Amino acid sequence: MNKYILGIAAIVLALISIVGTSWKAVEKPQTQQQALLNIAADSIYNQYILNLYQAAHLDSAGLSEQVFEKALTGYYNMKYSGLLQDKSILTIADFDQESSKKRLYIIDLEKKELILNTWVAHGQNSGGDKPSYFSNTHNSNQSSLGFYLTGEVYFGKHGRSLKLDGMDQGFNSNARDRAIVVHGANYVCQETINQLGRLGRSQGCPAVPTKLANKVIDAISDRTLLFINNSDQQYRSSFLNEALASSVALNYNKIFTAQMD
Repeated sequence: MNKYILGIAAIVLALISIVGTSWKAVEKPQTQQQALLNIAADSIYNQYILNLYQAAHLDSAGLSEQVFEKALTGYYNMKYSGLLQDKSILTIADFDQESSKKRLYIIDLEKKELILNTWVAHGQNSGGDKPSYFSNTHNSNQSSLGFYLTGEVYFGKHGRSLKLDGMDQGFNSNARDRAIVVHGANYVCQETINQLGRLGRSQGCPAVPTKLANKVIDAISDRTLLFINNSDQQYRSSFLNEALASSVALNYNKIFTAQMD
């Protein structure tokens, strides 16, 4: 991997040299140099995403690289905004997949490890086995897309549960008022899949297996990021700034050195 970095550096230096000798001063060569450096940084960031994706074995677990990249972009945008605590945990509920598949991924980015992969339910009015409808509206009983910040742990009608704050205005911003939380549910299990051909469905909460609820809550509590994805929807977010994510990732992870060793 060091050879890859050296190759990128050599290309950048060569390009900068060409720009410096072929452009006149009035044409602002520094702007051109910065553009080339940005291209190189993007290339290194893309390689970093791929390395992390492969190291955590997310492909074999059924998560696409595109969905992982989207979630990771949100993670670094929220990191830059100061919203996240020190835990390097990224959780993805991939509603591109059917409920019968283990589509919840809890990833430790620092350890480059998938620490838990299990089932997660969607809202009863979002669809059957695969959700197609999403809402931010009260009493819709539908799931809401987007980036969430995990909140307080509490004990409610489903036992120990975890509150969520939706960070995307218009998509999931009513999550707390709608009581959209992470909780255990006895309909999230293999037995239900055997009976119905799918998981049971919630009132919009990302419900998880009862026997794993405490493990999930312990792993993702304390202001970490949960991303609920569906690529078929017209979803937009201020946290999907790829240029910012690249810059923050390079800074936090020192990709030019340690992360590529």
